[in-house]
Amino acid sequence: MSRPLGVFDSGVGGLTVLKSLRRKLPRQDFIYFGDTARVPYGRKPPEMVRAFAWEIASFLERQGVAGVVVACNTASAVALPRLGAALSAPVWGVIEPGVEAARRTTRSGRVGVIGTKGTIASGVYQAKLEALGLQVWARACPMFVHLVEEGLAESDEAEVLARHYLGGRPDIDTLILGCTHYPVLEPVLRRVLGEGVALVSSADAVAELVAGALGAEAGGSGSITHYVTGGVHAYQHTAEVIGGVEGRVIPLDVNRLADAAVRVGE
Repeated sequence: MSRPLGVFDSGVGGLTVLKSLRRKLPRQDFIYFGDTARVPYGRKPPEMVRAFAWEIASFLERQGVAGVVVACNTASAVALPRLGAALSAPVWGVIEPGVEAARRTTRSGRVGVIGTKGTIASGVYQAKLEALGLQVWARACPMFVHLVEEGLAESDEAEVLARHYLGGRPDIDTLILGCTHYPVLEPVLRRVLGEGVALVSSADAVAELVAGALGAEAGGSGSITHYVTGGVHAYQHTAEVIGGVEGRVIPLDVNRLADAAVRVGE
């Protein structure tokens, strides 16, 4: 039996990444960690997000995971590569795969990226794209997460907000969805952007990368265990928007999680 793969996000958005990982690794066992008591990360200070990421990754490593997928753009932006250097298990973020996918997709070299305030303010996407010689437009879209979690991704309100956020954009041909919630908004975004703009989600790109790295290790039973720091029923309800929850959902006291991480780091 292979070791499980750890996946974490600030809430339910990372379930879009988990879904892509399961398509690539159908027999892989997973532990998904949703930090629902402290969601969202996008408006929190970078040092706070780094501390949260360390606590969760330390917990996952204690569960004996084969690796950790940081399925959160904000945490990937501010916590990597330090997190990878601190853990013995391999760590993958969602930003590098998304950037590489955009590089392969763009025809004109003009790329946009949307994400939370924290992700866009970090400048990580912009710096990596510009280092490849691409022209970059970036916009924070903080209210998109709330729309998705309230089940309003297909609503008139979602389209109005999308037109507000994406209005005045330059002539781009590729847009990176720099938040794991945003793929749920793809139908609305396509209506607003038109067929000339390709949408890039890092979920499939990171799944391909991880599957290639794990290779023969991915030979479990395909089970999923969810740990959440907030209420179980609230998590299950919100997760239905992303596609539902399979497997056990276990509540975890966020204060005990922090205490345990401190002991590991000492």
